[in-house]
Amino acid sequence: MPTRASGTAPHLLPRRLAHVYRFDRAGVWLAALALAGCAALAPDARQHDTTVELPPTWRDATDTTPSAAVDHRDWWRHFDDPSLTALVERALQANTDVRGAVAALRQARARLDVQAAALSPQVSGSASAQRSRSGDLPANNLFRVGLDASWEPDLFGAQRAGVSAAQADVMAGLATLGDVQVSIAAETALAYLQWSGTRERLGVARRNLELQLETLQITDWRTQAGLATSLELEQARTAAEQTRAQIPLLDSTLTQAANSLAVLTGRAPGVLPELQSATATQAPVAPVRIALRIPADTLRQRPDVRRTEALWRAAAARTQQAQAQRLPSLRLTGDIGLNALTLGALGGAGSGVAALLAGVSLPILDGGALRAQAQAQDAAWEQAARTAQGTVLAALKDVEDALRALQSAQERRATLQRAAESAGNAALLAGQRYRSGLVDFQIVLDTQRSQLATQDSLASAQTDLGTAQVRLFKALGGGWTLDEAAVSTTSTP
Repeated sequence: MPTRASGTAPHLLPRRLAHVYRFDRAGVWLAALALAGCAALAPDARQHDTTVELPPTWRDATDTTPSAAVDHRDWWRHFDDPSLTALVERALQANTDVRGAVAALRQARARLDVQAAALSPQVSGSASAQRSRSGDLPANNLFRVGLDASWEPDLFGAQRAGVSAAQADVMAGLATLGDVQVSIAAETALAYLQWSGTRERLGVARRNLELQLETLQITDWRTQAGLATSLELEQARTAAEQTRAQIPLLDSTLTQAANSLAVLTGRAPGVLPELQSATATQAPVAPVRIALRIPADTLRQRPDVRRTEALWRAAAARTQQAQAQRLPSLRLTGDIGLNALTLGALGGAGSGVAALLAGVSLPILDGGALRAQAQAQDAAWEQAARTAQGTVLAALKDVEDALRALQSAQERRATLQRAAESAGNAALLAGQRYRSGLVDFQIVLDTQRSQLATQDSLASAQTDLGTAQVRLFKALGGGWTLDEAAVSTTSTP
């Protein structure tokens, strides 16, 4: 258990007890020497390395992603869609996850202030009134007012390490807010792209249904005239009804995407003014080419990488704090005040009192609790280091996957654009020749099915291309900015 050497002003105690509490200066100097000898227990901050070997360039980077500067912070503006911009910016303000991350950041800042306050002396005021009586003696009153002060010098950096850990927690909270912002911006954009793409597919289905109903009407006339068979009529009706059956599913998907956008923007599901004013006929695509930084710069931009680095620094600081808590500590306390038997005598001659106490505490027997605590913090430090390494590797994978997906989406859309154009021409020619009796009805059905399938696939490919761009912007860490005000709060007190 801790041992304590203490002292106080002898004139405040009975003379026969004053020698018991006399401050032993020699004992203090011996304790100071013992403290200096224990300083070697401070841990090496380089014990757990988080270094990951980074590639010099991105493997799947091509000429389609040049190094021209493109602002990634407000990447959604590059899609040139006012509805998308309005939805994302509202989500960044009103989303419940974003607001929760803001509250967590405020909490981390407040904890830093609490930790930093421990480095300064603590002063408090007090006042008391006491009435006591012993036996047959008259009752006595005692009135006291005064100031009490205490201070624990940070001899081995335990408190400073705690402040460093709190500073790192603030940076981690800031990066967590950034990570939430990046995710919410991307999720909102993806939901809007799904809504826009589904609306386009719904339009494709309805236009093709009109074409098939027209073909069905022509087939019905030809059947009544004896120019077509009942089989052709039933085939035409089947094709039209199959297309009609897709419309409720697409309409349901459209509603679900709108509901997701409402929740992402902090509103109950319902009619969204941003969607009512949307004028785009297809899912928007950013016309600019996405700029790529080198991997090292990209990782510095990503908030999740910054967060894991900050948590690693916080764990390192807490490891140092746990080691320092195994060393002796010095505490200084004092008070100054006025004591009197009556209120009127306060402030009079002889009413002033003062005391000063210095104590040194050294853990001797604690069952190994402090050592185990230091070992636990060291393990947490190593865990944070490995987590940071894993986050960096996952970030590299995210960018490479997004680059590859973007290239594939570009190639697929270009191919389907050509296919859709050919399918449309084929369906038009087949319809004209069928009316003239030059081709079999099966050719008309085949060309109409092909037209519907290619147009629907093209609408999906357009959505996939916009989605791939959004995912690449997210992988590059776009959608957040560093809060300089938060950085200023992390300066050392």
